[in-house]
Amino acid sequence: MTETSSVREIRINPIIPTESVLVATARNMRPKKAEQPVPRDGRAHVATCPFCTGNEHMTPPAIAAYPEHGDWHIRIVENLYPVLGDDHRYRNLNLGLQQTIDGYGRHEVIIDHDQHGIAVHEMAETHLVDLFAAYRTRMEQLYQSNEQLRYVLVFKNFGPAAGASIAHTHSQIIGMPIVPHNVQAEVNHSRAYYAKNHHCIFCSLIDEALTFEATIYDRESGAIQRRINVGQYVVERGRRFIAIKPFASRYEWEVHILPLAHDAEFLRVTRDDLSDLAQVLRRTMARLDAVIGGAQYNYFLHSLPHGNDNQDCGASYHWHLEICPRTTIPSGFELGSGLFVNTISPEDAAARLRAVDLATTPAPGTDVRTA
Repeated sequence: MTETSSVREIRINPIIPTESVLVATARNMRPKKAEQPVPRDGRAHVATCPFCTGNEHMTPPAIAAYPEHGDWHIRIVENLYPVLGDDHRYRNLNLGLQQTIDGYGRHEVIIDHDQHGIAVHEMAETHLVDLFAAYRTRMEQLYQSNEQLRYVLVFKNFGPAAGASIAHTHSQIIGMPIVPHNVQAEVNHSRAYYAKNHHCIFCSLIDEALTFEATIYDRESGAIQRRINVGQYVVERGRRFIAIKPFASRYEWEVHILPLAHDAEFLRVTRDDLSDLAQVLRRTMARLDAVIGGAQYNYFLHSLPHGNDNQDCGASYHWHLEICPRTTIPSGFELGSGLFVNTISPEDAAARLRAVDLATTPAPGTDVRTA
């Protein structure tokens, strides 16, 4: 990294250049109340939990269950408190500058596992394959169900700090009539990069992470100003997927997982792809859990939106999974400026994650189906 003990610099997100991150490691030294990690509910079954087995009557009927017959391990139901729904329809309104788009869509809950408090890194890789296959299948079904759905987002909130209101491990899927701004910004900027360079910017970032190294010296003193080493941002790598710490990380422990081979759509993943993704994800989450001490996080899948506006982006866009652990609360500066503040340098964070010895990391409550 640098020869100085602290970093203070604004980094530009190469995917979305209009999004910047202030890396200010000295901020981590400011006086603040010591916070203890929120204890995780690791129980296998909770009698009052609506997502636990035996309590199926407490949720809407299953849209799908895996396996289809017998005891389920993954279950999909409608969200009782949807942010979008198809229960009623209104036409769009244009009231001068005040415009509305009908809040039509679908909001569903994917109960990730029949064990109440199991974490992702404790799940069997075969189970994670089934979970991400369920994501893919339901995304495809929602797109096919209504051409007005422009984007289907799969995301997971884990822990109170990440917005999870129920402790039982679960994900959510929302089909919406618009493309979210941040996804469209990724699509637009990657399209512009491809038009100029004839190469996918995500693939370029992967290539840099695996091949690029550089040392920059001060012209006058000759002191090292910056050193970038090959693999410095790589957290995990499999046969088909790679986990990378973004150079301009919005969150201190943010990690992105991308397929090594170019593909714009998650819907095209195969079982073999998912097997490698499961291994990379499980190991990455184990590293995060070991370093943070009980990670609370959001993760979400970004895939190419549907609709004619983005159908020319198959060569320029690259689907990926963004993992964003929530270790801080946004301040007034961040909310007012739109500039993320990161108090741990991404280089140091990546090094600490790679240093975790997974062979000696305990995994309490491990999925009984791992064997």
